[in-house]
Amino acid sequence: MTSKDELKRAVCEAIDRQSNEIIELGERILHHPETGFNEGKTAAIVADKMRALGLAPQTGLALTGVRGRLRGKRPGPRLAVISELDSLRTSDHPLADPHTGAAHSCGHNAQVAGMLGVAMGLAAIGAAEHLAGEVILFAVPAEEFIDVEERLHRKERGEIEFLLGKPELVAKGHFDDIDMAMMIHVGSHDQMTKRSDSSNGALVKQIRFFGRASHAGGAPQLGINALSAAMLALNAIHAQRESFWEKDTIRIHPIITKGGDAVSVVPAEVHMETFVRGGSREAILDANMKVDRCLKAGAMAMGAEVEINTIPGYLPQRNNRAMGALFGGNVETMFGPGSFDIGGHRTGSTDMGDIAHMKPVIHPYVASARGKTYGADFRINEPEHAYLTPAKLLAMTAIDLLYGDAEPAKQILADFKPVMNKDEYLAFERGLFRTERWKPEVSS
Repeated sequence: MTSKDELKRAVCEAIDRQSNEIIELGERILHHPETGFNEGKTAAIVADKMRALGLAPQTGLALTGVRGRLRGKRPGPRLAVISELDSLRTSDHPLADPHTGAAHSCGHNAQVAGMLGVAMGLAAIGAAEHLAGEVILFAVPAEEFIDVEERLHRKERGEIEFLLGKPELVAKGHFDDIDMAMMIHVGSHDQMTKRSDSSNGALVKQIRFFGRASHAGGAPQLGINALSAAMLALNAIHAQRESFWEKDTIRIHPIITKGGDAVSVVPAEVHMETFVRGGSREAILDANMKVDRCLKAGAMAMGAEVEINTIPGYLPQRNNRAMGALFGGNVETMFGPGSFDIGGHRTGSTDMGDIAHMKPVIHPYVASARGKTYGADFRINEPEHAYLTPAKLLAMTAIDLLYGDAEPAKQILADFKPVMNKDEYLAFERGLFRTERWKPEVSS
C-alpha cells in the first residue's frame, strides 16, 4: 500500500502537472466576478470541471452552490473542502465588472481554483483507494454580506430564508452529511501578520429614520429632520465605544445609504446600514442592544421615528486546533519550520463561523496578494502561490485526516463538542430576525 507521505508527495506533483489549468481557472473567474446568489457563470465553471473529473456534481444548492463527491474505498468521516463563489462590489477596482461594479477584491476566485485543484490532484493519483470516508468538494454562494435589499427581496419571494450562503445551505440540509470542513482564504502581505484561530461574528442592521418634510429654507421649523436624528444616533454610537470590553473586539461601522430627497427639503426619510461585530455571541447581543438604544435616542431627540431591522449575519469563527495542527504540519513541510503561526483573533467575519459552531473546521490564510482586502488596489501578485499552494495544502491535509482508516479524523470528531446542533442553530438564527418601529411618546 502506498504510504501516506508518498501519497502526499504524489498529489502535490499531480497538482504541479496541472498547474496551468488550475491557474487559468482562477484567472477566468477573476475576470468574471459575480455577487452572492448571482454566481451562475462561476457555478457553471465549477460544475463543468467536476463533471470532467467524474464527480457527478449537484447544482443549484441555495440557488448557485455546487457539490461533488470523491468517495474513499471504505466508509468513514465526510470531509468538505469549501470554496466561495461570490465577489464583492468594488467599482473602482481595475477588474470590476463595468455594469455591476463586482470585483474579486477578496480573492474568492483563488479559493475556487484551489478547491478544484484538490479535486484534480486527488483524482489524478487515485487517492480514493487509500482513503476512508469521502472528500466533498463544495463551492458555496454568498459569503460576502452585501446587497442587503436585494437579498431581503429574495427572502420575501421565498427564494432564500437566510441572507448568507452557508446558513442557507444548513437550513436546506446540504451540510447534514458533512462531518468536518476546511477552506483557505487568500491573504494580503500588506495586512497579515499571523494566522488567527478565531474571528468576530456579526449582526446586520438596516435602519430607517422617519421625520417630516418641509421647505429647508422657508419653513424648516415645520419639519422633523430625519438626517439630524440619524447623525445624533451615529454620535451616540461613537460615544458608546468606551463601554465595550477590549477583549470583545466590538466593531460597529454604519453608513448612511439615503440622506434625503433634495437639498431644499428637510429630510423626511433617511436610511442607514451597519454591522455589529464582536468576538462572542454574548458580546454581539450586548453591543446590539446599545446600538438600538442609540438609534432610539437620535429619534427621540428630534421627535422622529425609527425602524430597526436586525438580520442574522455571521457567528464568531473558532478554528479546530487539532485540524489546524495537521494543516500547519503541511505548511512547514512545504515552507520550513516556523512558517505556520496559529493564534490570535481576527476582527473580520466569515460564515464559516456558523459551521464551526456545529462541526470542526479550519479557515487558514495564505498570504499571496498585495493591497487592501476589499480595496481597489487588491491584487493576487503570486498566482502560483495563491492558486496552487492552497490546493496542495488542502489535499495533503485531507490525506492526513482520511488516510487508511481515517483515525485522525475520527479522533477529532470524538473530541469535538459542538456549541449547538443544527436545530438549535437554526432556532437561534431565526430568532435574530427582528423589525421594531419606535416613536417618541410626544412628537412636535
